[in-house]
Amino acid sequence: MVERVPLRAGADPVIVTTIGTLVAIGLIMIFSASSVIAVAIHHDAGYFLKRQIAWLCVAALAAYAAYRFDYLKLRRIAPYALAVNVIALILVLVPHVGTLAGGATRWLGAGPFEFEPSEFAKLSLVLYLASALATKGTKIRSLVHGVFPLAFVTGLMVMLVVKQPDFGTASLLAFTAGTMLFVAGARIEHLFMIAAAVAPPAYLLVRHDPYKWARITAFVDPWKDQQDKGFHIVQSLMALGSGGWFGVGLGFSHQKFFWLPEPFTDFIASIIGEEAGYLGMLAVIVLFIVFAYRAVRIALTAHDRFGFFLAVGCMSMIVIQAFVNLGVVSSSWPVTGVPLPFISFGGSSLVSSLVAVALIMNVGRSARLAPHRDHQ
Repeated sequence: MVERVPLRAGADPVIVTTIGTLVAIGLIMIFSASSVIAVAIHHDAGYFLKRQIAWLCVAALAAYAAYRFDYLKLRRIAPYALAVNVIALILVLVPHVGTLAGGATRWLGAGPFEFEPSEFAKLSLVLYLASALATKGTKIRSLVHGVFPLAFVTGLMVMLVVKQPDFGTASLLAFTAGTMLFVAGARIEHLFMIAAAVAPPAYLLVRHDPYKWARITAFVDPWKDQQDKGFHIVQSLMALGSGGWFGVGLGFSHQKFFWLPEPFTDFIASIIGEEAGYLGMLAVIVLFIVFAYRAVRIALTAHDRFGFFLAVGCMSMIVIQAFVNLGVVSSSWPVTGVPLPFISFGGSSLVSSLVAVALIMNVGRSARLAPHRDHQ
């Protein structure tokens, strides 16, 4: 039995307000950070903003459906959702099927219908682990019958994402799975054993790939090669530093003028720091912390184990990604190429993140509507 914390009726107002604010910040900053590039390439300052708004409409519809759907039914379809996502990750790697861009093959589809299966891999893995952990119960304390089978499935998805290559999302899959296993009661020594077994091949994989190793060396000392390997981090730090406490003003960023790479996707937080200052960055951090706190409170109200792990997993995938992204732009974490949830430009990320939030609120809604449901 987990502690039950009373919630207000209907959708959680704190989460709705928090996520709504983050999405609004995202739309404002996407326009500010992308307008220069949009004019230069597409002759339309609002090009990327319009695309994000279109994706927001899709994401809102998907989130509403996820909120109204009986989440307990997801427990039965979780393995099939995972299998479909694994197939999509394999198709990405098939020549002439996956779309190549920026040196990586991460997309399926064409034109406005392109999407990243790796973004939805996080959500499908959370669903699968939540279902499996709800069934295993105390067996999670066993290495052979508890942790290892789930670690194997996670490892399979991680390897498929690494092949794209997308080390950032691969690491998020591993961190999210590790968090869920820990919360479920897995022995810490078992988690460390798996991490220790994975570390040597992961190191060799990075060490023998010049591009990936360059990111590690740039993280250690970005100023050593600030015109090449450390360029991203140096430009990001210059943006944050020039913003000071209060920023240079909305729309007045200098780094977005073709200095900072990916200013409206992976490094949009750098533009926030430059235009809104440290206080603007602090506001974003506080919003994610408030979301995490409220999501945990909802998880503690769940009347079944699946709902508890589903809420914890969805919260973890969003919050871990947010702080990894913020770590990258502040040179506290190696460059991984993951977007800032709700804020960075990108349809797949926005849809998967809003659906995850809707599932968390769905768990809270179910707890309110069925207070006498027993834990499963």
